[in-house]
Amino acid sequence: MKFFTQSILMGLLLPLTVSAADQPNILFILTDDQGYGDVQKHGHPYLETPHIDRLHDESVRFDNFYVSPSCSPTRAALMTGMHEFRNGVTHTLQPREHLYKDAVILPQLLKTAGYRTGFIGKWHIGGGPGYNPENRGFDWTSTNRKGPRNHFDVDMVRNGKPFKAEGYREDTFFDEAMTFIEESGDQPFFCYLATYSPHTPLAAPEEFIEPFRKDVNEKHATYLGMVANIDYNVGRILEFLEEKNLDQNTIIIFMNDNGETEGLDVYNAHMRGCKCTIWEGGSRAMSFWRWPGKWRPAKVDKLTAHLDVLPTLCDLAGVNIPEELQPQLEGYSLIPLLESEDQDVWTHNDRILFHHVARWPSGLAASHKYAMAAARRGDHLLLRSNPCIDPKCEEYQSQCTTLRLVQNGLTTTTYTNGNAQFHWGVSAIGQWALYNVKDDPACETDLAAEMPELTATLATAYDTWWDDVFPVMIARGGDEGDPNASRRAAAKDKAPRKTTPTTPAKAGTVPASVNSREAAMFNRMDANADGIVTKEEYVTLFQRNFPNMDSNGDGVLVPAEFPYPPSFKIGDTDMNGSLDPQEFEGLYSRQFDGRDDDGNGVLIISEM
Repeated sequence: MKFFTQSILMGLLLPLTVSAADQPNILFILTDDQGYGDVQKHGHPYLETPHIDRLHDESVRFDNFYVSPSCSPTRAALMTGMHEFRNGVTHTLQPREHLYKDAVILPQLLKTAGYRTGFIGKWHIGGGPGYNPENRGFDWTSTNRKGPRNHFDVDMVRNGKPFKAEGYREDTFFDEAMTFIEESGDQPFFCYLATYSPHTPLAAPEEFIEPFRKDVNEKHATYLGMVANIDYNVGRILEFLEEKNLDQNTIIIFMNDNGETEGLDVYNAHMRGCKCTIWEGGSRAMSFWRWPGKWRPAKVDKLTAHLDVLPTLCDLAGVNIPEELQPQLEGYSLIPLLESEDQDVWTHNDRILFHHVARWPSGLAASHKYAMAAARRGDHLLLRSNPCIDPKCEEYQSQCTTLRLVQNGLTTTTYTNGNAQFHWGVSAIGQWALYNVKDDPACETDLAAEMPELTATLATAYDTWWDDVFPVMIARGGDEGDPNASRRAAAKDKAPRKTTPTTPAKAGTVPASVNSREAAMFNRMDANADGIVTKEEYVTLFQRNFPNMDSNGDGVLVPAEFPYPPSFKIGDTDMNGSLDPQEFEGLYSRQFDGRDDDGNGVLIISEM
């Protein structure tokens, strides 16, 4: 395989199809966990985003544009031009977020066309020797230690050299992007700027949070403040490019990496679903492409995707993609749509995109073929929002766990307080559902019975795609790892937090204020082993006990079945002497809120 990769890269050393004078600079901004609706131009009721709105108005806007349902798979698809199943990145947890080492990725391709390549921010497709961005074609790299955990005065590492930054993390990231651009001189540059905002944990400078407090709760105000800060920084970099006389020859691409997250209950652009769901809102993304004087601003409704970014940028830069690599690429160059006002120049109207949430327990890929899966053509989305039926899966915490709880009546889970039945809804088990998402973004009217031919066509296409890509995904590590081993390793590594601002805690320890029982409970709750506990993870641990406590199987708990009088009284909101599943869920949801000392929507072990 190494010989194959080297032969591909050698094959790139061919005459360029674009002269250096004609090569545009490229600034690619990718935000983390921002939703399609989280800009003023997309109808948000509270956000004011004048600078992103300016990009919107000055760009070719791909409004029927889709990414993967979660973070790492999207990033891997952007860098490779391959669906995440073909490149093997099927999760956000190790080792399934590691992009296989022999992949030839975008910065490597652009370098062969004379580009200087820079990366700033969140990588999340593998760490360690051979996996870091500096090992994968980036000439210049800058990121912060501890990723999303630290927001202010972060410890940065630029080109291997650490330094202490002052101020807010995303301000620093944009400063670093400007530094890279300025240092590039006359050489064409590709700058990949990937924010951590507005991903949890939530925090932003106070001046960005305060304007939202009059309209929403503290969590949502902080989330919106993080988005507002991104907008502020977009304005800064637009002004910088103008001051340096670079704006006319710099393409700016602005995208988000998956569906809505912490702002779900505030606004979701009328869509059903969020990050890590198969519904429309799980994968629809904004995609603004701006090149002043070259591309006339327009809205494009053709079905497009993150898979198209690599072939488009290679086309623009004059990269000769070798024949050996071309069959693995699954996207199309968007240049016809960028350069022409006539959308009929697009010749891929029959394209089908395939989606899969993919967050199954490692080793169980084969039984998850139809668990949270979809195929899309034009305006139609065929999906199954189902948990798997593999009993082995029930031994682990996974995305199937959430859907099983929703199936049993859960109303509050990740990102939503009370709307889980809608955004995480379970479709008819064992059947495909079909929706026209242009007319029905809330996915309320199933058209499968009315359109049997299209349903059959997309279902057959999905089966063919799965059978084709499955062995490749397995070979490239997409089902590797052990969920229990990963949880133990992450708990050991991530449980320690700073005991003082300057003294790190010893690995494997927990704060003195946390007893062993609380620590063990925390680790059981931390289903994805990321060192934090979400409300979904917290409530789920208790929710699973409801059937066992319901000794007579009547669907409610009476005091004899729930012998904790103070908690029973709090949970029995209708005061009828029993707890139904919704009241039981609400009890632990409120308990979570009580433990969440900083109100950021997640628990760390010291809050137990």
